[in-house]
Amino acid sequence: MCVILVFAFFAAPEAKASSVAGSSAASTTRNRALVAAINSVRALHLLPKLSVDFRLARAARFHSLDMLRYDYFAHGDLAGRMTRFHVRGRLFEENLAWSSGVMSANVTVADWLASPAHRAILLDPSLRRIGVATPVGAFRGLSTATLVTAAFAGS
Repeated sequence: MCVILVFAFFAAPEAKASSVAGSSAASTTRNRALVAAINSVRALHLLPKLSVDFRLARAARFHSLDMLRYDYFAHGDLAGRMTRFHVRGRLFEENLAWSSGVMSANVTVADWLASPAHRAILLDPSLRRIGVATPVGAFRGLSTATLVTAAFAGS
């Protein structure tokens, strides 16, 4: 009986993790669209484009997947996550979003622009790098939801 309990304990997180749906190609397409939409808005405000940083992208993906797996929506320890993923910089910011179904880049950016705090991050001229993640999976009782994390860094 003890062996069954131990097995169930280790099997449960993996079973939940498999509820993340969609191919990595679809996720990559969503991520690229989100970065393009953000850079488009920055260009309209005469701000430099953000360059994609693979460490920020890994940190963003980790966070989005963690929120999907453990069914929560919060920033958590952003500074700790940046340290864990060896992201360099003196300034770190993060925007989050979630929606049922597959959330489009334009809707995500429009929602952020409508929020003064999120808008300030998108249009912060001291931010130079970005990493995003847009995984789709089961969340808060929904079979399909998109959990968006956009992590930003400045020098």
